[in-house]
Amino acid sequence: MNDDDPAVQMTLQEAADQLGVHYMTAYRYVRLGQLPASKVGGTWRVLRRDVEALRGDDATPRVVSRKRVPWSDRLEQRLLAGDGGGAWGVVESAMAAGAELHEIYVDVLSPAMASIGQRWERGEIDIAVEHRASGIAMRIVGRLGPRFTRRGRPRGTVVVGAPAGERHNLPVAMVADLIRQGGWEVSDLGVDTPSASFVHAAKATDDLVAVGISVTTPECLEAAAEALGALRQAFGAEVLLFVGGRAVVDADHARSLGADDSAADGVGLVTLLARHGRRMMGSTDDLPEAVGD
Repeated sequence: MNDDDPAVQMTLQEAADQLGVHYMTAYRYVRLGQLPASKVGGTWRVLRRDVEALRGDDATPRVVSRKRVPWSDRLEQRLLAGDGGGAWGVVESAMAAGAELHEIYVDVLSPAMASIGQRWERGEIDIAVEHRASGIAMRIVGRLGPRFTRRGRPRGTVVVGAPAGERHNLPVAMVADLIRQGGWEVSDLGVDTPSASFVHAAKATDDLVAVGISVTTPECLEAAAEALGALRQAFGAEVLLFVGGRAVVDADHARSLGADDSAADGVGLVTLLARHGRRMMGSTDDLPEAVGD
């Protein structure tokens, strides 16, 4: 039988009865992403196997290990539905289950948005749906951002931004937060930043350690290379230059664009900054090896 077969589905009220909870409690499980559900003709439908998985062996709803819960898939469903409250509920539920802040960005939010972007590229969803999901994702980042700030003296400042023509701001915002969590101050230039403006911002920054450029759109790689070239001419080897994003294949590709290095994600970037810390700041004795250490 497939998932559309009525024999494997039940209404949310039936699920609540099966779980031994009030209907609104079952609805809360849906909003928090603990119980996958979809609307059919205005009525919530859930799969019996998902209800059984939530119920467990003792008929008591249990918190499922974060390693077993597809938080990214659940967040993607809420984002596609335009359900901002439900999307935040999934994030809250993942954190309650033990997910660290950097894991929310790297393992939950980023994969969900990447999948939505791929759906748009395949023509499965309208650009309006992608834009709405991006707006919700940015609001999530706005709520989580202050939690990434670390106490103590910053280890230096990192300038980040996206090159001319690049419109994807979400990756820049998440990378900026992850760098802050690693102990650095961040100057976030946002998107569509001209090469000269990267240089201007970098020269105006005290305790500059590195400049990072995020490139999601392949068509913006040339602009990224131009910005990196201008920064290299202005600073030589004194400042670490890195580039990353979906359009950057690997470290060799990054170096071909004029960067010193690249990282697969924000966590890898913090590790990269720590590795280059001795050359940039004189010592790496107190630098973390990765976010979350």
